Amino acid sequence: MWLYSLILLCSIIVPLALSFEKKLQFHKQWKYLFPAIILVSCIFISFDVYFTKIGVWGFNPAYHLNIVYLGLPIEEWLFFIIIPYASIFLHDSIVLHFPKISLPNRVAFFLGLTITISLAVLAVLYHKKAYTVYIFITGFVAVVFSFFDKSKLINHYYITFLIILVPFIVANAILTGSFIENEVVWYNKNENLGIRVFTIPIEDFIYGFSLILLVLLLREKIKKHLLFNDK
Repeated sequence: MWLYSLILLCSIIVPLALSFEKKLQFHKQWKYLFPAIILVSCIFISFDVYFTKIGVWGFNPAYHLNIVYLGLPIEEWLFFIIIPYASIFLHDSIVLHFPKISLPNRVAFFLGLTITISLAVLAVLYHKKAYTVYIFITGFVAVVFSFFDKSKLINHYYITFLIILVPFIVANAILTGSFIENEVVWYNKNENLGIRVFTIPIEDFIYGFSLILLVLLLREKIKKHLLFNDK
């Protein structure tokens, strides 16, 4: 009953404790970050509620608390705050300590172009699979938005996401049934490609990539807007 809660606690405890670290001072990002997280999570949670209702995925009550709202356990609601927070903390830490880790503009542009074309084609090919088409379109939109971001944060993100994948894979592998008897989150195999890395559906990687990227882009927009108004 506590496993999903424990995974979230392990995900947030270090980033939260180090948010006041003197050099990074991540807590100063909160006024930009939390509005971005809330706005993006509203979109993702809306689809989460709908897909849970129609059986695209669901949650094993043996692994979450008995606090459920709109079909989602409390841990799933918290997931959309905790995971972006922890991931962006890691992104900012890497960029702070290794600022030169970034793709050249031209490489990032062609990589983005390749990703968007691939996701668009795959979304059309697999349009009858609800999870696949939903998340491929979301990934397509996220990368297209990044083309209009003048800060070019995606040049860093393409690399930092590879590092973010390490804790992502550990947490998501447990959620999808690795190391435990049953899944915390189960998936309807008719609504995804059926390709898994360990026990993780391949779509989950695009899901994580898109969720974090959209929060990063929106945080940048909010930051620029607030700083401009403060002048």
